[in-house]
Amino acid sequence: MSLRILLVDDSHTFLNAVTQCLAMMPEAEVVGQAYDGAEALAKAQTMQPDLVLLDIVMPHMTGFEVATQMQTWPKPPRILFLSLHDSESYRTAALELGAVALVGKGNFVADLMPIIARLAADRHSGHGDAPAQAAHLSGVHI
Repeated sequence: MSLRILLVDDSHTFLNAVTQCLAMMPEAEVVGQAYDGAEALAKAQTMQPDLVLLDIVMPHMTGFEVATQMQTWPKPPRILFLSLHDSESYRTAALELGAVALVGKGNFVADLMPIIARLAADRHSGHGDAPAQAAHLSGVHI
C-alpha cells in the first residue's frame, strides 16, 4: 500500500513539479492538491492522507497554522514542510509542531525522495508511528 500524500502550496508550478517527482515513486500516491490553508484543511479531512507536504508561507493562513489545526484532530496526518525559507526559527517551529522534516524547495528532489521512501517503508513494516522513526527523520532535516 502506498503512502497517500496531499500537496499544499500556493504555487501551481511547484505543485506540478512535486507531483511529477512523486509520480516516479511507486510507494507514493498524490491524492490531492490544495492551494491555501483552508482548502488544505477541508481536503485533508475528506481525503485522510497519511502525509501532508505543506508550504509555510501562503496567503490567508500559514502552513504552521494549518499544521496546528491538524494536530487537534483525533488522527492527524504526518506533516512535512516544504519552504523557500529555510531558517533556524522555521526549523524550530516545525519541530515543535511534530513535523517529520522541513525541506528547502531548492533541494526538494534530493531531500524529499529519501524521506518519502523511508516513511513508506516504515508504514509498510508497521513502524510508521514509532517515535524513534520520527525522531530519526526529524533529526536529519530539522
